[in-house]
Amino acid sequence: MKWTWVLVAVLLFFGGVSLGKESLDFPEYDGKDRVHDLNAKNYKSVMKKYDVMVVYYHDHVGSSRVAQRQFEIEELALELAAQVLDEFDDEDIGVGLIDAKHDKAVAKKLGLEESDSIFIFTDDEVIEYDGELAADTLVEFIYDVLEDPVEIIDNSRELKGFENVEEDIKLVGYFKSHKSEHFEAFVDAAEEFHPHIQFFATFNPKVAKALELKLNEVDFYEPFIDDPVVIPGKPYTEDELVKFIEDNDRPTLRKLQPHNMYEIWFQLWSAKYGFEFLEILKQVAKDNTENPDLSIVWIDPDDFPLLLPHWEKTFGIDLSSPQIGIVDTDDADSVWMDMDDGEDLPTVDELEDWIEDALSGEIDPDDDDDDDDDDDDDDDDDDDDDDDDDDDDDDDDDDDDDDDDDDDDDDDDDDDDDDDDDDDDDDDDDDDDDDDDDDDDDDDDY
Repeated sequence: MKWTWVLVAVLLFFGGVSLGKESLDFPEYDGKDRVHDLNAKNYKSVMKKYDVMVVYYHDHVGSSRVAQRQFEIEELALELAAQVLDEFDDEDIGVGLIDAKHDKAVAKKLGLEESDSIFIFTDDEVIEYDGELAADTLVEFIYDVLEDPVEIIDNSRELKGFENVEEDIKLVGYFKSHKSEHFEAFVDAAEEFHPHIQFFATFNPKVAKALELKLNEVDFYEPFIDDPVVIPGKPYTEDELVKFIEDNDRPTLRKLQPHNMYEIWFQLWSAKYGFEFLEILKQVAKDNTENPDLSIVWIDPDDFPLLLPHWEKTFGIDLSSPQIGIVDTDDADSVWMDMDDGEDLPTVDELEDWIEDALSGEIDPDDDDDDDDDDDDDDDDDDDDDDDDDDDDDDDDDDDDDDDDDDDDDDDDDDDDDDDDDDDDDDDDDDDDDDDDDDDDDDDDY
């Protein structure tokens, strides 16, 4: 059995240092409307005003009060983002809305197919944003889009900055100069993946020596893996670089971040000893780099504080203590690793053994379905017992009814005899009684 699943690590840093970059300091919304409602009449003229256009292609809101309130929140986030982007000096950046029902023709002309998505139009390129609709996250992503697709490393300080990038896929190449045709191919490939994958280059022989790079060579780094993979076949064409990246764009260990949170379906792990467990995960990822069936996603809860209660409820776990589990992404069934002491983290070997059992099918999230079936069987047995009891009770009631009927028949016979005697003796009285009965019947009718 083959599942669609990944292993996710949630590392809780209580009082620790967040590994994510600091968010932008955002102002209060000033109340000015900056977001454009794009339609067939105005979309061309509006988009021509800006160097970069951010477009939210949203589902039609309709009459639902809940949907209307949600859209108001989303629109406010876009207004705040537009306010901050309005102060950006280097580029004119606009923000617009397209209604999937009323302006479907506009979306089609712009090549937009998936609604409830944000698209960034820059030059001749359209970049889809897969993150949460929050002003700070969106603005940071747009700033990344506006950066050059290749960052140059020219000294030891910049080299240190490159080494500190460990949460994302990154590539670095060594070239003769900016005018090198091989560097140009590298830049063209970078534009295909920008800003989701980081590209670095150096023209400095000393930096290249520190990175153990040969001329026109490119190294590919997985997240959290210190040792790179040398891309074979140098010098490369753009197509060769693109193909290699597409074939290897499956990190064994990666970090879930606000700007890519909707790219990932996951299982969950929690450990309050974040840095210690991250080192264990790194070693597991390093040992399993060649395993195409394993992908680990690390979540820093500082980035998703509002989602932790949802994860706890959905998966039935307590994220204040270590947890590791897998979830079948088809139906969200999950199974979790048993640990005797919540204070003890598993070793690398223990975690690898557990993962191996999961990949081999010995640990199956669908096992929970068997438990549910057992519960259903128990319920069926109880229902059968109840039915039997009801049948017995019905039989008893029938017997009682038969006895009562016999008694009633005897009583009726006796009453008939008495009535005959009374009829013979008191005809006049009967007439009087009949009159009285008629009066009583009249009273009953009212």
